[in-house]
Amino acid sequence: MAHAADRTPDLACGRSRSSLIQSRLVARPCPFCSLSGERIVAEDEFTITVRDICPVSPGHTLVIARRHVSSLFDLTADEAAALFRAVSRARLELDGEHRPDGYNVGVNVGAAAGQSIWHVHVHVIPRYSGDTRSPRGGVRHSIPGRGHHEIDGD
Repeated sequence: MAHAADRTPDLACGRSRSSLIQSRLVARPCPFCSLSGERIVAEDEFTITVRDICPVSPGHTLVIARRHVSSLFDLTADEAAALFRAVSRARLELDGEHRPDGYNVGVNVGAAAGQSIWHVHVHVIPRYSGDTRSPRGGVRHSIPGRGHHEIDGD
């Protein structure tokens, strides 16, 4: 677990100490800090939106914070609000373009949660009736065998 001292700002590059440690461990350049213009489908002051290069469904989209931080929890309130406004805009575009039946929206924070790119981004994954045998529980199935629950009316 990172300590508060590990999150002190590194004024030289604007990244938190924990973000720097993670990027050094990964030892490769951040793919989101050098996106080519043709990949970008939308952008604003705080976010960039692209289609995932390895989509799990048609239209799989990533909404990425412009500022390089590794965790959703390191964003400012303005950045976090802008990120989720951009998620809503992406959903509207995907509704018109792909007409999905639902969505999974998710953020992986930390290696234990499956984060592999240390730059905060939100997955907007269109879902289609019949794309999996049983979608019930959705993201609850991130940990195999632990997602099932029974609640009346759910």
